[in-house]
Amino acid sequence: MKTYEDLAGDGGSNIVGQVVSKLEKLRSRLDGIKHKVALMSGKGGVGKSSLTANIASCLADRGHRVGILDADLNGPSIGQLLGVGNDHKLVLDDDGIEPGIGVQGIKIMSMDMLLSQPDSPVMWTEEPGATAVWVSTMESTALRELLSDTKWGDLDFLLIDMPPGSDRIDNIRELVPELAGVVEITIPSPLSQHIVSKSITKNRQMGVPVIGLVENMATYVCPHCDQEAKLFEGKDAKDLSQNKGIPFIGKVPFDTRLSRKTGSGGLFYTEHRDSITGQAIAQVVDAIQNFIANNPKS
Repeated sequence: MKTYEDLAGDGGSNIVGQVVSKLEKLRSRLDGIKHKVALMSGKGGVGKSSLTANIASCLADRGHRVGILDADLNGPSIGQLLGVGNDHKLVLDDDGIEPGIGVQGIKIMSMDMLLSQPDSPVMWTEEPGATAVWVSTMESTALRELLSDTKWGDLDFLLIDMPPGSDRIDNIRELVPELAGVVEITIPSPLSQHIVSKSITKNRQMGVPVIGLVENMATYVCPHCDQEAKLFEGKDAKDLSQNKGIPFIGKVPFDTRLSRKTGSGGLFYTEHRDSITGQAIAQVVDAIQNFIANNPKS
């Protein structure tokens, strides 16, 4: 297969120049960001976005400049969690798009901000029967545009909230080759662990650094008495991490307040950092920061 560099001519369309320009633009955006971390799970419904938002909250609470790319193009939720929805007015100039500014000054870019109505679906084509390869190509192009057109500025951390599916890391790894690593998220359910196991295997085969495994919804915490109880029946996720040879970096109890705004309009972590769940989130952030500190290239 030929690459763009192999083409003798392009009929005056300057395809090569356009591609190089887009890559340079992407590179210039990412160069201002110290650490890029993806949070993913092969399985949906594990509370990944809520956990991502509160990890960002913890990092911001520690004085870091944080941004979140909502890479779940078909099911974006980060904007809603941080108070930036489709009613946000995008500011566009010759240099790009200003990101949404969520609680604690966290910068956000999400497909939600580009839709005309809250219930509008993302439609890649109006033609029926679009192939999976074609849709995947469109998704990859959209992610590249979101990354390169957003004026992220200087950030300490860019968290990438990944969509379900172990195959989605392909696009991000191509766009962000210097990815510090991924945090794999599961719940105690055997089905979730089975699917997340595949995601871990793929990342290791691709050479993507795995920061560690988090067991979300590990227990249920009563908001009235702080007592913990089992929420799911299943094996301890520590067994999965040991079998896969990756660090186990946290058990985060389920708290009913985690996925909704607090009375002041902030995130769970900012007002409940001393709770059992808040402390567990802080331990996950400790592990992420320790991994990065011990792997300078990330």
